[in-house]
Amino acid sequence: MNLRDYFESTAGMGVLATADGEGIVNAAIYARPHVIDNDTVAFIMNVRRSYNNVAENPHAAYLFREDGPGYKGIRLYLTRTVVESDRNMIESMMRKKHGVPPADGEEPKRRLVSFHVDDIRPLVGDH
Repeated sequence: MNLRDYFESTAGMGVLATADGEGIVNAAIYARPHVIDNDTVAFIMNVRRSYNNVAENPHAAYLFREDGPGYKGIRLYLTRTVVESDRNMIESMMRKKHGVPPADGEEPKRRLVSFHVDDIRPLVGDH
C-alpha cells in the first residue's frame, strides 16, 4: 500500500493510541500522519499525554476510519524513531496554521515525532 497516496486521497478521522511506561492506555483524535516514506510517518504532537506516553513507550497504533458508510480504513502499528523539536521544521510541516508561536527562547510546545510503520492492517479483520 502506498501510504502517501492513501492519505492524500482519502478523507476520514484518525485515532492515535499510546501507552505509558506502566501500560496505562490513552487514545486521542489525530490528523492524518505526514508520510515521510512508505515505512515512516510523522505526527506533530503537542507536549501532552500522547507525547509523554511515546517518550516513555515507543509503541503506538493509529486507526484511520474512512468517511462514508461502513467500516473502511486502516490500522498502522508504529514504533517511535525520531523526535524533532526544531520550531521552523515543525511550522513548515503544519497543514493548518493556528495558535500563538512560542516567543524566542521559549520551549516549543510541539514536537515532530517520527514512527517506523511496523504493520498495516485493514480497519476490520486481518490481512
